[in-house]
Amino acid sequence: MILPVSSNLNQKTDFSAEKSDEKKQKYNHDTLLQNNFSTRFRIGMDKFTNAITLYPAKGLKGNRNANFYEFLTMGQVPYLIGSGMLMAVFNGARHFFSPDAQKAAAPLGKKMALGVIFYGLAKEFSKNLVTSPVHWITGVDTNLPYAKVNYELPDDIYDTDITSIEYHKVFESVEFPRWDLLYMDSSSGKPRNTYFDKVAKKLGLGTNLKDSDQEVKPRIKEIVVKTNLAQNLSSYLWAATGVALAFQKPWEEFFNVATLKFWKPKEFGKSLSIFAKSLERSLYNFYKGDGSKYSKYTGKAMIFTSLAASMLGVLNVMSSSLKPSKLDSGDIIEKERKYVVN
Repeated sequence: MILPVSSNLNQKTDFSAEKSDEKKQKYNHDTLLQNNFSTRFRIGMDKFTNAITLYPAKGLKGNRNANFYEFLTMGQVPYLIGSGMLMAVFNGARHFFSPDAQKAAAPLGKKMALGVIFYGLAKEFSKNLVTSPVHWITGVDTNLPYAKVNYELPDDIYDTDITSIEYHKVFESVEFPRWDLLYMDSSSGKPRNTYFDKVAKKLGLGTNLKDSDQEVKPRIKEIVVKTNLAQNLSSYLWAATGVALAFQKPWEEFFNVATLKFWKPKEFGKSLSIFAKSLERSLYNFYKGDGSKYSKYTGKAMIFTSLAASMLGVLNVMSSSLKPSKLDSGDIIEKERKYVVN
């Protein structure tokens, strides 16, 4: 079996062994993380706070440790600012209208703001409609995260804290995945190829394979490529569906009582209750239409097109062009002939 080359001999990759390290949020080597809600929330908050505080400061000072990861992470800041401005530009301008025009423009402006929110939520969460089934069927989690430890250059001679943590995905690079993080450490008491054995079994490649990692790796790469394509295509369709849902008339009832004052539980609770009812009615209106000639078809078309894109994406992942070969060495090597190795 061809073993991966690792630059850290003390690296531990047992999923259970990393739980304590993950809770402490202190890493001395690249560490595989569990892909659950708490981990994703913590990673998101860490990246966001760094994107608005630490990373811009490093860039403005010309810090030599600033890198491309930090530049990409800061990309979410203008995205959020732009979303906020898009929500505010129409709602802010309507205050310059006449009272009657303000009253007519207010519902539309609020629907536009809600559409921006639904766009982002639908685009992000709809990806799970592809990645979750793929993970369940194949055992391959294309969003599996890990913490990468960077050793930075010291800013001065007294600087001792010269490490920074970056959050990446194991299959972030299709050509160069972090295979080394998927092998079990000898101290875990589990076979080194435990992860690849499970994936091989899920994919129907068999059990007790000699080199399950070598058998499975090409198939995993294909799964990652197809999954990324499927979730990207379907997510924009779901985002468009979310925007269309935000422009339904029942939301106007919610806008009349909406409040973010959570310190007033009675008003806030009523707002949440009306939101749920408005969402249900908006979904019904969107599906059935408003009575016009084409509206009874457009809503259904958008919903079913988005669903079909997600489902077809998963089915495409399941259809592999990398079928395992049924030939063995006896079918290829002719024993009666002589062979010379140069």
